[in-house]
Order: sequence, then C-alpha cells, then structure tokens
Amino acid sequence: MKKKNLLGAVGVLGVGMLVLSGCSDPTESTGGASGGNGSETITVGSANFPESELLAEIYAQALEAQGVDVDRKFNIGAREVYLQALEDGSIDLLPEYNGALLSALVDGGAPADVTSPEDVYDALQDVLPDGIISLPQSDAEDKDTLTVTRATADEYDLETIEDLEPVADQLKIAAGPEFAERQQGIVGLESVYGLTFKEFVPLDAGGPLTLAALNDGDVEVANLFSTDSAIETNDLVTLDDTKQLFLSENILPIIREDKSDQTVEDALNAVSEALTTENLTKYLAEVQVDKKDSASVATEFLTEFDLAS
Repeated sequence: MKKKNLLGAVGVLGVGMLVLSGCSDPTESTGGASGGNGSETITVGSANFPESELLAEIYAQALEAQGVDVDRKFNIGAREVYLQALEDGSIDLLPEYNGALLSALVDGGAPADVTSPEDVYDALQDVLPDGIISLPQSDAEDKDTLTVTRATADEYDLETIEDLEPVADQLKIAAGPEFAERQQGIVGLESVYGLTFKEFVPLDAGGPLTLAALNDGDVEVANLFSTDSAIETNDLVTLDDTKQLFLSENILPIIREDKSDQTVEDALNAVSEALTTENLTKYLAEVQVDKKDSASVATEFLTEFDLAS
C-alpha cells in the first residue's frame, strides 16, 4: 500500500490550525518535571469525544510521571482535523484506533480481508506517512459488537456470535440503517457466520435508540460499541467475534518520530500493556455516567497499575 500524507488521506485543506487556534480548552496546560530525560515538551492531542480525551489524559499523566514536559490540546475535532494537526506539528501525540486510522489512510478503506488486530497493525505500518510512527497497540478495543441482555445470553446459552446460529431466526437485531448493507454487518453475519435473523430493525449506530430497544425487549440483539458504558451499567453481554468479522479497533499511540525516545516509548507502552477493553469501559463509565473529570479518572487508572507519579 502506498504511503500518503495524513492531510491528503483525509482531504482537508487549511482547517486544522484554524480550529486549533480557536480552541481554548481548560485542560490545556503544562506539567511534569523539567526534562528529566532531556525530552522536549510533548503536545498531547485528542479527538472531541470523552474516550479520546480520557486516553489522551492517561498518556499525558504517564509521561509526566516520567519527567516529561507535556502540553494538552484536547477536544480538537474530528479525525481529519487532528491528523492535520499531527502532521503540521501542532500536536505530537494522540490516541488512535488501528482499524479506523487504516481506513482513513487507504483509498477505499481497509481491505475486506484485513480485520484481525495483527493484520490491521501490520497494514497500518505500510501507510503511515514519513515522520509519524505508531507504538505497539493495546488489547483494548472500541469496535462493533453484537450484544445481548444477560437474560437472553442465559436463555440461549450465548457466549459467541457463532452461538447465535441455531436461534438467530427467532431473534430481532437492531443497528444503524447502514448495518444492513455492510460486510461488517448483516451481509457478513450471513456469509461468515451463516446467521439469518428474524428481523433487522434499523435504529441508530450504537446509540440510545438501539440500546433502549434491547433493554425494553423490542429486539434481542444489538450492535453496540465495545467500550460503551451502557454495557457495564446494564449488565449486558458482548458476544465474542470468534471469526473476526468486525474490523479490529485496537487503541494505540501515534506520535511524531522526532518526539519519541526510550523514556517516552516506555511510558506509553506501559499504558498500552495495562489497557483492556474491560478496564477502559469501567473507567470511561466514571466519566460518562458518574460525571467525573477525565484528569481524576486518568489518575485512578494509572494508580491502579502503578504508573502514576
């Protein structure tokens, strides 16, 4: 796959710095000891949704714990904006999702046969522009899932998507309308898993309508995203995608190569080793449900895994 620059990959001209210059986020600050490892200040960015900000704050505090000076530029915007900021040096580091990033950098999106975490990561290395590197990915993912209530899982003895095969024709499934036409949706569930559901109910993509339909019993299966705090707070069961139909979305740091050194990489790799989908879901729920600020939740996470200063 041919490398391309990040800005060209996402087709945005001249908007990133405008957005950044107008972004006066109260989380923007400098912290940490002054260059215990000789590193220059690293500017950590995030997208404009809570999970990205929480991950960015975890990265920032982990670096500060190792004496690295950090600036924060959170809630920058969508992928096309923050990737431009990374390319032009307005930010140096941010959390990303391997599958979504690969899809953004490859014309036509990620190849259909590249779905596993390892395959996606390897393919990503071929398309990252010069000067931008990705560090090892974590086990944590925020990806498409098929999720059921605990009662449905118990009734039909469901642990994996494969377990749906003998009962799918009795069950309704809800998702966003586009799910009906996607390989990583109804099309693939039929061709890869042999599933034909009783009815497809088009609602919203992992949103409140789909969640409500599942909890109210209007459908038995829902397409939710794997770190949705509703999975934990509603005691829902995510079915294991044993045939890797859904594109992996493992979380990983991407960083400007000239800002990376052994201290920085060790700190970020320790975070990635500690992150799992389960613990990220838990801590994200503290932000989204308990309304705690991301900085205090990040400190909790790092303290649990002995990564705090």
